[in-house]
Amino acid sequence: MTVNAVRLNHAVLFVADLERSIAFYQQAFDMGVAARELRVNAAFLRLPRSGNHHDLGLFGVGAQSARPRGSLGLYHLAWQVDTIEELEEARFTLANLDALTGESSHGATKSVYAHDPDGNEFEVMWMLPRASWGEFENAALVERLDLPGEVRRWAGVRTAAELVPLDAS
Repeated sequence: MTVNAVRLNHAVLFVADLERSIAFYQQAFDMGVAARELRVNAAFLRLPRSGNHHDLGLFGVGAQSARPRGSLGLYHLAWQVDTIEELEEARFTLANLDALTGESSHGATKSVYAHDPDGNEFEVMWMLPRASWGEFENAALVERLDLPGEVRRWAGVRTAAELVPLDAS
């Protein structure tokens, strides 16, 4: 028997400076603070279009040495957007925050990468419509992203509603 999960609900990060991290995620994603727990120096943030209680938890633990890249532990989080235009907007926002670190096409998904003030890497991605996955169904490519070309091809196509099929059994 396995766990019958639908999707990852939220992530929680340890951060050096709680207020700095809240400000970053507000600027990057327009997240709002849904709740605070002062006894443990924590804040729980919600995306503007989320129906979730919180999408990201932040626990301020003070300055510490960063984990070396490639060491055991979390590599990155991935935030999904609904349209390719929103991915283009995310790229612009993250570049303006001096947080953008890269971009790539993974076939079925198109992604930009960034890091928060503590070096936690994250991905903002847009997924092709399920019916268009084709050869990418079981592939994990890492190729150059032609974002302007993808915007021209997929403009106006929304895919977030395809996340969880109504009849998943």
